[in-house]
Amino acid sequence: MSKKIPVACAALGLLTLALSSAFAQAGSVTGASLPDVSISSTVDTVQSNVPVTFGQAFAVGDVPAGASLAGQLSSGAGISLQVDVKARHADGSVRHAIISTVLPQLSKSAPQSLQLKLAPLAPPASQVAKPADLLNAGFNGSVNITIAGKLYTASIEQALRSGKVQDWLSGSQTGEWLVSAPLYDSTGLTHPHLHARFAIRSYTGYGKARVDVTIENDWAYQPAPQNFTYDAEVVIGGQSVFSQANLTHFHHTRWRKTFWWGGAPQTHIAHNKAYLIASKAVPNYDQRIAISETALNNMKNLMSGVKFQPMGPGLAEPGMPTTGGRPDIGLMPGWSAAYLLSMDKRAKDATLATADLAGSWSAHYRDQKTDKPISLHDYPYMTILGTPGDTYNPATRQREAFPVCGGTCTNPNIADAAHTPAFSYLPYLVTGDYYHLEEMQFWAMWDVFQTNPGYRANIQGLVYQSNVRVQAWDIRNLAETAYITPDNDVLKAEFTRILSNNLDYYNTTYSNNAAANIFGAITGPGAIVYNSNIGIAPWMDDFFTSAAGRAAELGFSKAQPLLSWKARFPVNRMLAPDYCWIFGGIYSLNLRANATAPLYTTFGQAYEASRNPVVAGMACNSPEMAKALGLKVGEMTGYSSIATGYPSNMQPALAYAADSGFTGGAAAWQKFMQRSVLPDYTAWPEFAIVPRTVVTPQR
Repeated sequence: MSKKIPVACAALGLLTLALSSAFAQAGSVTGASLPDVSISSTVDTVQSNVPVTFGQAFAVGDVPAGASLAGQLSSGAGISLQVDVKARHADGSVRHAIISTVLPQLSKSAPQSLQLKLAPLAPPASQVAKPADLLNAGFNGSVNITIAGKLYTASIEQALRSGKVQDWLSGSQTGEWLVSAPLYDSTGLTHPHLHARFAIRSYTGYGKARVDVTIENDWAYQPAPQNFTYDAEVVIGGQSVFSQANLTHFHHTRWRKTFWWGGAPQTHIAHNKAYLIASKAVPNYDQRIAISETALNNMKNLMSGVKFQPMGPGLAEPGMPTTGGRPDIGLMPGWSAAYLLSMDKRAKDATLATADLAGSWSAHYRDQKTDKPISLHDYPYMTILGTPGDTYNPATRQREAFPVCGGTCTNPNIADAAHTPAFSYLPYLVTGDYYHLEEMQFWAMWDVFQTNPGYRANIQGLVYQSNVRVQAWDIRNLAETAYITPDNDVLKAEFTRILSNNLDYYNTTYSNNAAANIFGAITGPGAIVYNSNIGIAPWMDDFFTSAAGRAAELGFSKAQPLLSWKARFPVNRMLAPDYCWIFGGIYSLNLRANATAPLYTTFGQAYEASRNPVVAGMACNSPEMAKALGLKVGEMTGYSSIATGYPSNMQPALAYAADSGFTGGAAAWQKFMQRSVLPDYTAWPEFAIVPRTVVTPQR
């Protein structure tokens, strides 16, 4: 499943000479050198032969087609890298790769900087790591599940010997193999619902392997899905490395644990955040923000509780439909944004552990035929809603409704598309772990099929019939999943197609429609539902604008006209002469006089129909208005001081609007940032996004 670029070790001088002759361009399209990563030891003892693997995103053109990468350590010494390319940009340059090496030595007092450099493409390795090499070195392991006194076992070595193994990493230094394994009882019968999956990463010649274990209860069309309670044990190298009694495994969920055979490296890998942000693989979070020690320690302390055990929610809200501001909600959840901005181990551990637990919600449906997350292409009428008749596929003459529950199917973790965090995008970006990739795919597909087939136009996967924040997070998930899914994964084209269908709908309905509303607001089904169906929620619409901006910066060209059209809504709430910007973050905005009336034609009409009546006749942002509202002069309504307040919700939309080129975008941003009361983003910075093309005032 990987595209491999092997790299031979070379002396730095020879490497520089080779680069100068092989590549006419120097530096990178981001205007800086290629990124480095910092690798530090988390123990006091000196470690030798330290295995290192991480994911790395690259900007368009930075690693051109036909180029490879070499590494340079802090000492100036070169080090050989194995580079498994997973995705490429349209010009053939590398978009995302998984990089592996083994550090000769690492001590706590001397962290290593691994600088990535362009190198000529080397010929394929004559030998690559194979499962047999690891097995011959004595590796073994198993998973044991005991249900009502009956033992089921999945052997890792038998799975590796089965021949049904997919290469995830492939090279002379590192091999990683993906394999699924049924759970067998003593008679050789398999459990109908529970099954194990392993990702085994071996470092050639070092007697070390990472063992990634996932237990799933997620077959899409297996009859009688239900919860199962069992005692679980994982055995690696003859040692019990994990056990939990009375574990209730909810239907259509999965849980994951990772272990090491041969000794675990004790390291922390910190990426170059400035490069990640400049590459546009992640949003432009404000790098001036310093995440507080209190927030980082809180994340570390929270990880010791039951919420981080299998089937727990981690840092996420287990009941996603719960209302109110919280760090789950945003283009990234607060914990991921805090990790991105700090590159602190505490935030990284909490982010990765919460992403591991993204499997705890009943939103995971795996196709037994393909062994992949289920696809709308294969089952265009599948759904978890509606009547059986809604799921009839006229082409196959089959109903595609998922089987009804065959026992207990309650789950305290309640999934909701209106509040779904982006659990796994950043974790996959920085680790390259296949588990996180599949989590993205499971959730993005669930976003589509959790609606009625007719509402989504069946195979087209349209999401416009949902409420606006659902549409926003669906577009975010579809865009990021389509962007980062490996090029040779069959689901990449599927997610790209569904995203394209949705962008076509929005451009036809809004961006390219002269009759569309003058506000730049989403006004379709599920939008004008406030105040007896006369108003919309601007904060939801801001979520959608930021999602459109996210899709545009990831390179989906159809998102650009949508963003340009949407930009007028946040911009004019700051600049329209007949709309007072103090109410830019208003909770609801009335767009018509009654439920059957046409939409207003000016921002002034919407403002007069929506503003607090106590400010009637008052000049915008006057001392009189501030006093009437109980605010400071220059303070916006909607909890301006809070990191999850409505002005904070507005910030990413305004940032993307400023970058869109829409007239007034830069001025609106400057005005927004000069307000008198700003939020404190030092704990949860999920909305702390700033423009890439406009200078943000220093406060």
